[in-house]
Amino acid sequence: MTHASPREPSLFQALLPLMFLTLALGVAVYLFRDNASYGANQIALLVAAGIAALVGLRNGMRWNDIQDALVHGVSLAVVPIFILLSVGALIGTWTMSGTVPTMIVYGMQLLHPAYFYPATCLICAVVALAIGSSWTVAGTLGVALVGVAQGLDMSLPITAGAIISGAYFGDKMSPLSDTTNIAPAAAGSELFAHIRHMVWTTGPSMVIALVLFTFIGLGGSAGAGDVAFGDLPTLLGGQFALGWHLLIPLLVVLVLAIRRFPAFPTIMVGALLGAVFAVVFQPDRVVALAGNEALSQPMALLAGAWTALFDGYQADTGNAAVDDLLSRGGMSSMLNTVWLVVCAMGFGAVMERTGLLERMIRSVLKAARSTGSLIAATLATAFGANVVTADQYMSIVLTGRLYQPEYRKRGLAPVNLSRALEDAGTMTSPLIPWNTCGAYMAATLGVATIDYLPYAFFNLASPLVALVLAYAGFKILRTPGAPPPEANPPHTTTPGPAPARVD
Repeated sequence: MTHASPREPSLFQALLPLMFLTLALGVAVYLFRDNASYGANQIALLVAAGIAALVGLRNGMRWNDIQDALVHGVSLAVVPIFILLSVGALIGTWTMSGTVPTMIVYGMQLLHPAYFYPATCLICAVVALAIGSSWTVAGTLGVALVGVAQGLDMSLPITAGAIISGAYFGDKMSPLSDTTNIAPAAAGSELFAHIRHMVWTTGPSMVIALVLFTFIGLGGSAGAGDVAFGDLPTLLGGQFALGWHLLIPLLVVLVLAIRRFPAFPTIMVGALLGAVFAVVFQPDRVVALAGNEALSQPMALLAGAWTALFDGYQADTGNAAVDDLLSRGGMSSMLNTVWLVVCAMGFGAVMERTGLLERMIRSVLKAARSTGSLIAATLATAFGANVVTADQYMSIVLTGRLYQPEYRKRGLAPVNLSRALEDAGTMTSPLIPWNTCGAYMAATLGVATIDYLPYAFFNLASPLVALVLAYAGFKILRTPGAPPPEANPPHTTTPGPAPARVD
């Protein structure tokens, strides 16, 4: 028995789940404030996915197709989920081993409050450029820099914004980055031509970010730190045996990342190495975490290290502020974020399979007649796909495949498309709370996405600079032999095919 093809959704049907989600998320923030991502947002995403599924069923889709889409969509999040869990384990063991406390102490000695924010941005940018991973930078250096910020009485949202700005600059410009390779592949451009073309939007955006961070840093007070922390280096020195050798786990992770080892095993190796270092250099801390006097010394060490991996480190220094700073990590600390990612990926998968996402994109494309408006539509679509699909890779690939034929038709070089994909697809992903990147950054740095969003200056500036250059016609390259823009007729064709659906 054959089944009739599903009917094409109307624009209203395509927008209905998104309108509900926008309203529901706004109500969730109003009712639950900072706790909206601890259940309320997940329910909103699931109900919005249900509305999208009902639209698909009304248009003739089978439930089995929608269910397969859910399975496929969640499967795309499996690797990010394991990375999240490994980062939780790493934070726990690196804190207990003294690696994070050592980085905090050294950071407080080297970084002055007046230039802390721009220095944080630059440090993260250089390391991310070398290793090509914003997630690894945030999960290692970022965690320590947040601790330094607390010790220096600096703003945590601004610090998180500086970390993310630097990490995403390096990630975006590094030939080792996944997104930097995916964007030209989706647009049909060449990798290093793509990187060279990004300089024209990335360079000014980074300058803007550094100027703003410098202005904030120079305009703030350069106090000695929050009184609640007292003399933080002395407190940490009294709890841990600190030393440069405790930075070896960080060095190992960076070397593995530079050598292009996958993120999950790289971070997990760092977490396990942190557990070993804790047992060797901080045995008293490990035994105390085990909390079972009946165990022999070896078994207590094993139990403490094991606990740090799955449940994080719990400090007991006698100073509540320092205890809050050090009591972090463990795979269990990432479970709420995993919940959010699964719900968001399910919503995006149903929107894609029912054709609602493609219907919205086609409507946007029909209105883009000039080169400036076409690039603006690309930026808006990549951002919208980040919101709907909750995944930067989906945002880049979907937008690239749908817009590539139109760029080719208008004689625009593929690097224009690949740059736009990164300017909006890569850059806005950590600014959306339920996106895999936004959820990861919030969980790793301990700062809510909504709180650090206004200070992620580089990420905010990048699509705006791209928009200005698009309408100014500056550095918009054309394919050799293509007619001038005015010779191109208004858009009359439909976009290329959407990414293949996996049944």
